[in-house]
Amino acid sequence: MVAAGRERVNARRWSERLAVPTAFVLTVAILALVFYYPVLSVLREAVVRAGSLTAAPLVDVLGDPFYTGVAHYLFTAPLSIPAGVLDWIRAGFPSVEFGLFGFTAFQAFLSTLASVVVGLPGAYLLARFEFRGRRTLRSLTILPFVLPSIMVAVGFLAMFGQNGLLNDVLGALGLGQVNLLFTLEIIVLAHAFYNAPLVTRLVTTAWEGVDARRVETARALGAGPFRAFRDIVVPQLLPALLTAALLTFVFTFLSFPIVLALGGLRLATVEVWLYARVQDLELAEAATLGTIETVLSLALTYLYLRYEARQTTASGGTTLPRRALAVGWKTLRDPVRIGLAVYGVGILVLFVGPLVSMVVESVTGPNGLTSAYYEFLLDQQATTAAGTTKPLPAIANSLAFGVGTLALAVPMGIVVSVMATRGGTGSRLAETLMSAPLAVSGVVVGLGLLQTLVFGTTVAGYRFTAGGALAIVVAHAVAAYPFVTRNVTPALAGIDSQLVDSARSLGASRFRTLLDVELPLVWTAVLAGGAFAFAISIGEFDTTVLLAEGVESYTMPVALERYIGNRSLGPSLGPATAMGTVLLLVTAASFLVIERLGGRWEP
Repeated sequence: MVAAGRERVNARRWSERLAVPTAFVLTVAILALVFYYPVLSVLREAVVRAGSLTAAPLVDVLGDPFYTGVAHYLFTAPLSIPAGVLDWIRAGFPSVEFGLFGFTAFQAFLSTLASVVVGLPGAYLLARFEFRGRRTLRSLTILPFVLPSIMVAVGFLAMFGQNGLLNDVLGALGLGQVNLLFTLEIIVLAHAFYNAPLVTRLVTTAWEGVDARRVETARALGAGPFRAFRDIVVPQLLPALLTAALLTFVFTFLSFPIVLALGGLRLATVEVWLYARVQDLELAEAATLGTIETVLSLALTYLYLRYEARQTTASGGTTLPRRALAVGWKTLRDPVRIGLAVYGVGILVLFVGPLVSMVVESVTGPNGLTSAYYEFLLDQQATTAAGTTKPLPAIANSLAFGVGTLALAVPMGIVVSVMATRGGTGSRLAETLMSAPLAVSGVVVGLGLLQTLVFGTTVAGYRFTAGGALAIVVAHAVAAYPFVTRNVTPALAGIDSQLVDSARSLGASRFRTLLDVELPLVWTAVLAGGAFAFAISIGEFDTTVLLAEGVESYTMPVALERYIGNRSLGPSLGPATAMGTVLLLVTAASFLVIERLGGRWEP
């Protein structure tokens, strides 16, 4: 009996000792199965023909002027200067043929520039002024990470469309109408909506870390306010600004639903054209495009990680004091406050306007207030016509997929966080695991899952397939778990190491210490990460729109996109805005949970 008891105790100790490494191995296995293998299958499709390696598909795409513009000569005649190029130079560079990749990079550059221009004044406001609601305003900078892109696109359609709220206001004021639909300008504005808060958040953090003593020393040595700002403050802000700009460029280069809804094929980027190729069943060409896009995005992400690793964060010192932001007659005599007031109006138009316009449009018809669009959704639910996109299944699917994502993403995120806080090789591997899914577009992941899980994979003579619903859940988990990790890792790293050492010295295993000591101390971070994961799943569109194609597993964002594109629903955006409002309520609830629990997303 005693010997049997000892064996059970030893077995339990060994199982607890192996629990964390086993969980990490399982996490790696899940990522290998549902992320790395599907993505590598896409890459393989681009470089393997008839069982042998070949660069022909890549050369065909890179040598096509449609894809690379004037740069296609670099791949078709790299050692010569074609006569066409000489004529173009002699003509004084009359125009530039960007090609698909060039246009994608060009719109990403413009979107990055707009995001920096919009985000920097916000960072100045939050870092240098004290006012009521400042902390709430700062917490709102994480809001774009939980707002579905396709829903924001509907908001921009309702705000800036020909019959949008902006034109209604301009008409009431007797001013001319503007129509930004299917223009590069509205795409850039929508990208700024998403990425300017990222610039604001990162630069604000850097600005608040500036040591006031260094500024005071510069002033004492005779430097004026401008020179002290230029020589002391700007060099400390520049790393954060460059980091935010590089991240914004990557995000906008891979942007999909914004460009799809607001630009269509007329202003297609690589991601939109890749999706169009998949819809046309041109899977080989889609794989080649996805391969080139993935290589470019991974290269940019590598530059970001290398640059971030070289930065050092100053600690200690005295922060710059904030000034009170009073509103009154003094504001009219202060150019800085006048500028901030004008900036505030612009922010309301850009950030609040689209969401308000969507809600207003959902309850407003040609003759005033109406509930017709919500009644239309109910009619869609009651119809028996084949191929109808019904709202209730979309809502139920979204909620079910969100719960399934929680079940996978939260444990995966915790395991990666545990490994990341240990330091050494495991920490670097965890960082790699955490960053890779963020650098690959959702359409590429969806294409890989479509080819491997949905269409099936043959192993040892057996064909394994997974339904669209399962593929969607695992795809959402891969997209969501980095947000769990970003919340949990700082919390775990902040635990007093003496608490952990005391538990270990009393005989607790690493797994038991994690369960009984560490996780109870960071449960709010875990809950915030879970809320992030749920919100990411609810709003995920890029992968879902491929995996839900032709099956009854569409979600609210997919249903929303179908309502936009279906002309049988009538010329009004009303049904789409009604569905978007429902989606807004769900994501707003998720944001309230994240904000209440102190959720964070620091790239």
